[in-house]
Amino acid sequence: MLLLNESETAAALSWGALIEALETMFRSECVMPTRHHHEVEVPEGADATLLLMPAWVPGRYVGVKLVSVYPDNHKSSLPAIHGSYLLTSGKTGEMLAVIDGGELTARRTAAASALAARYLAAPGAEAMVMVGTGRLSLNLIQAHSMVRPLKRISIWGRSIEKAEATAQEARVLGFDASVCTDLESAVRSADIISCATLSSTPLVRGAWLKPGAHLDLVGAFKSSMRESDDEAVAKASVYVDTREGALAEAGDLLQPIAAGAFSADRIRGSLKDLVSGAVEGRKSPDEITLFKSVGAALEDLAGAILAYESVTGKSA
Repeated sequence: MLLLNESETAAALSWGALIEALETMFRSECVMPTRHHHEVEVPEGADATLLLMPAWVPGRYVGVKLVSVYPDNHKSSLPAIHGSYLLTSGKTGEMLAVIDGGELTARRTAAASALAARYLAAPGAEAMVMVGTGRLSLNLIQAHSMVRPLKRISIWGRSIEKAEATAQEARVLGFDASVCTDLESAVRSADIISCATLSSTPLVRGAWLKPGAHLDLVGAFKSSMRESDDEAVAKASVYVDTREGALAEAGDLLQPIAAGAFSADRIRGSLKDLVSGAVEGRKSPDEITLFKSVGAALEDLAGAILAYESVTGKSA
């Protein structure tokens, strides 16, 4: 059985191959049941949460991501979130691999945004604003650079120190990256704006989006959270990773719907719709596009299969 730690998982998931693997999986007949969500009692502490996200391709592979969230772990200087991915044979049930869940999740999330940008961002997009300085920021920059000719990266964060640290890491990777302190000015000149934060209030305003801009919303994974305002959603052509997930969890869409500024039937399509050709992506140079992701189990499965097959040289 294959065991991959964080660094080994990263090495097994090159950006180009991962983006292609996701596109292939979204075109496939992958089965993706509703994820399981359980509260776990913790004596003398806050309840924990156990998430199980299963998916399978009949006759090939079965996988499940297990994620545990222990809110009180900071008291012991431990991460609040732990995750692992279990990959098994779809023919025999044999355990094939255990893969680091955090790195797999981060990379497949960024790759999904890049896959969407392949269909939605302006072909000549050169300027990107990265809103947020967490784990996903560098991944999103790297992934988007695989599908668009990025030349300038501006990084904004609530902490200038964290933004500068992220910009320095991006420069080490070869990007022309700098910190921006005026988010409005940066967004107004950006071709791609990618947001990966835990904000509960809008950070990017629709009034700031120039003709042809592409807004990529990755954070704000609860209905109570959002990274964009009503105007941004109302003026954009909106696409999602999955309709079911977005309409259950995406505050960036649910809040404008509740306010009457947007309606679910205005969602142009999902990633499956885009890659299958069921719907068009960008239709004109001046069109403003928006992609909202909340994550999908098939994305984890696609990454896990890629990691397993690239390391072992085996395939189902």
